Amino acid sequence: MRELKTSVAEMVETARARIEEVETKDALAMLDDPAVLFVDLRDVRERHRSGFIPGSFHCPRGMAEFWVDPKSPYFKEVFGKDRKFIFHCASGWRSALTVATLQDMGFEAAHLKEGFSTWEEQGGPVEHPVPKDR
Repeated sequence: MRELKTSVAEMVETARARIEEVETKDALAMLDDPAVLFVDLRDVRERHRSGFIPGSFHCPRGMAEFWVDPKSPYFKEVFGKDRKFIFHCASGWRSALTVATLQDMGFEAAHLKEGFSTWEEQGGPVEHPVPKDR
């Protein structure tokens, strides 16, 4: 087995030490705040399987840097608005790495510390996609 210089767990720990982490209970209090946008980094299959935070914006993790950069041909206008962005994934690892990278770019964001995994169990509402007629 190949030895890595740095493990992903170490990368996440380093990222978490320098970014804003939002606890699930605190995020629940921000759900109806129009100045806050939850950004879901999970794969579309995860969203279909587990549901999603109502009103959240889906941004696949592989596109985050491109979608937030106004100079990118892939820029999404939603990221040009003045609001608090709280990124999340399933358990908080992908979102920690993503927010650290976005912070390095100069984009201010936070992440949901425990990810979507604790959202529903702590009373967070969940929407499920409407099945498409075939």
